[in-house]
Amino acid sequence: MNWLKKIFKKSPDWISEEERLKVIEQSSKQVSRGVFFATVIIITSFLPVFMLTGQEGKLFHPLAYTKTFIMIMDALLVITLAPVLISFFMKGKFRPDHANPVNRVLERIYEPIIRGVLKWRKTTIAINVIALIITIPLLKSLGSEFMPPLDEQSILFMPVTLPDVSNNEAKRILQVQDKIIKSVPEVDKVLGKAGRASTATDNSPISMIETIIMLKPKSEWREGITKKDIINELDAKLQIPGVVNGWTQPIINRINMLATGIRTDVGVKVYGQNLDTIASVSERVRKALEGTSGIADLYVEPVTGGKYLDIDVRRQDLSRYGLTVDDVNQTVETALGGAPIGNTIEGRQRFSISVRLAQEYRNSVEHIRRIPIMSASFGEVPLSSVADVKFTDGPPMITSENAMLRGAVMFNVRDRDLGSTVKEAINKINSTGGILPQGYYLEWSGQYENLIRGQQTLMWIAPVVLVIIFFSLYFAFHSIREAFLSLITVPFALIGGAYMIYFWGVNLSVAVAVGFIALFGIAVETGIVMVIYLNDAMQQLVKEKGNSSQTITREDLRLAVIHGAAKRLRPKLMTVCVSLFGLVPVLWASGVGTDVMKPIVLPMIGGVLTSSTHILLVTPLIFLLTKEYELRKYGKLEIHEVHH
Repeated sequence: MNWLKKIFKKSPDWISEEERLKVIEQSSKQVSRGVFFATVIIITSFLPVFMLTGQEGKLFHPLAYTKTFIMIMDALLVITLAPVLISFFMKGKFRPDHANPVNRVLERIYEPIIRGVLKWRKTTIAINVIALIITIPLLKSLGSEFMPPLDEQSILFMPVTLPDVSNNEAKRILQVQDKIIKSVPEVDKVLGKAGRASTATDNSPISMIETIIMLKPKSEWREGITKKDIINELDAKLQIPGVVNGWTQPIINRINMLATGIRTDVGVKVYGQNLDTIASVSERVRKALEGTSGIADLYVEPVTGGKYLDIDVRRQDLSRYGLTVDDVNQTVETALGGAPIGNTIEGRQRFSISVRLAQEYRNSVEHIRRIPIMSASFGEVPLSSVADVKFTDGPPMITSENAMLRGAVMFNVRDRDLGSTVKEAINKINSTGGILPQGYYLEWSGQYENLIRGQQTLMWIAPVVLVIIFFSLYFAFHSIREAFLSLITVPFALIGGAYMIYFWGVNLSVAVAVGFIALFGIAVETGIVMVIYLNDAMQQLVKEKGNSSQTITREDLRLAVIHGAAKRLRPKLMTVCVSLFGLVPVLWASGVGTDVMKPIVLPMIGGVLTSSTHILLVTPLIFLLTKEYELRKYGKLEIHEVHH
C-alpha cells in the first residue's frame, strides 16, 4: 500500500503561490513593455500604406486596416490578458532551459558561433557592411513597375482599325478574328464586340474592337506553353492589313481606362488647340518611339480621318420647288435615321418602333442623292436637286482634358520592366528635336502615371516613419543608444529582401514596397527582444560584481553578453519562426492573386532571415562594444531597467 500512497501523495509546492505570482508579474513587466512598443512600431511602419492613393490605395488599404486592428488588439492583450492566462496555466514545477533538448541543441550550435563573432569583431562588421553596400547596385539594377501583372486567366484583344471603317467591314473583321482565335487549342470561348455598348459610359468608336478570350484550365494546355506564348501565337496569326493589334486583360484594361483614360499600359497624351496639329505631333512621337526595346502594340489614337456625310441644302433651289429646309431635314431624318411611329409592349418590356429606308437604299452616296422629297407643286423631287450630298473628312471622336483638345500615342510594355522602358522612351523624345510646336505639350499617363505617384508618396513618408519608429524605441528603452541599436537592424533586413527579389527576378513595385514596409516592423520587434535580454544580463552582472570598471573586466562583459544572447535563444527564434511559417507557404501558392502576393512576401522572407542573423550575431557584438566604451569612458555601465 505504500507505493499506492506515494502515487496519490501530493508533493509540497517548491514555491509559494505569492512567490509564483510575483515571478509572473516581474517577467511580464520585463517583456511586455518591449513587446508593446514593438507592436506600436509595427502599426507605425504601415503608415505609408495608408498614404497611398488611387488604384494602389484601394488595393492595399484593406490589408493595412486589417493588420492595424489586429496589432492594436495584440498590444492591449499583451499587457492585460497575457499575464492573467500565464498565472492560470503556468503552475507546478518547470524544467530549466538547459533541460529542454531543443534548447540544448540550439545553444550547442549558437554558442561557438557567437564566441567566434565576438572574437573576430572587425571581420564580422566588415562582412555585414559589405553585404549592405552590395545591395545598392543590386537594387539599382532591378526594373520598376507600378504593380506586378496579375494573371486574370483571360485575354482581352483590342485591335484598332481605320476610323472610317464601315459597319459591314468591322463586322467582317470581327468574325474573321474570332474564327482565327478559336483555332488555338488553349482558347475555350471567344466573345467579340465592335463599337460601343448601349450605355453613356462606353465611348468606343466603331473602329475599336474588343474581344474577350477565355482560356481553358492550364492542365489542358500544350506541354511547355505559357500565356505569353499564346499571345505571341495569336498576334502572329492576326496580322490583318489596316488593323493594329493590342493585347491586355479585361479587368486591368477597364481600370486603366476609368482611371487615366488610356486603354494600354502607357500612353503619351498630346495637348493642344488644333486637331490636325495634334495628329501630326502624335505621328512624330510614334516615329520617335519605334524600335524602343519593350514597347509593343504601338499606335496613334486617331483624331482625324473620320468620314462625315454632308448634306448641304441649296436654298435658291428650294424656293424654285416650293420646299423649305424643314422639309429636307424631316425627309433625311426619316430616311436615314428613322422616324418613331409607335410602341410595342411585350410583357413588362416596352419597345419603340422606328421606320427608315432599307439598307440597300441608303448604303451609298448615289442612293442617298435619289431619296425623293415630296413637293406640292412638282411632286417627287430627288434630294440631289435641292442639296449637295458628299463625304467630308473630320475627327472620328473629339477628346478633351483640362479644357484642351487631346490626342494620345499608346503602347503596351512586354518582356521588359515598365520604368526603364518609359525612361528610355522619354530620353528618345527629348533627344528628338522639332516634335512639339509652341503651345503644345506632352503628358505621360497610364500605369506610369500611377508608378510615379506611388513612388513620390513612399519617398516622403518613409523618412517620417523611421523617425517615429526611432522615438517609439526611445520611449521603450529611455536610451538613444539602445533605440539606435534596435533601429540599425532595419537596413540589414533590407539585405535579405533585396537579394530575395533579385534572385527571384521580381521588379520593384508598390507591392514590393509594401513588403519592405511590413518587414521594418518585424525586424525591429526581434531586435527589441534581443536588447531586452542583453540588458537583463548586464543587470545580473552588476548585481553580482558591482557597477565599476575596477570590479568588471572585459571578459566579464563578454561572458555576460554570451549568456544574454544564448540563454534566451528560444524566444528570439520563436519570434522569427512565427513570421517565416506564416509567409513561406505563399511561395508555393498558385492561382489568381499570387502574382501580387509573392512580391509582398519575398522581401519579408529574405529580410527576416538576414535581420534575424544580424540580431543573433551582430547586435550582441555592437552591444558589447558600447558597454566596453561606457566602462572605459565613464568607469561604470549605464544600466537600463528592463522591468518597469
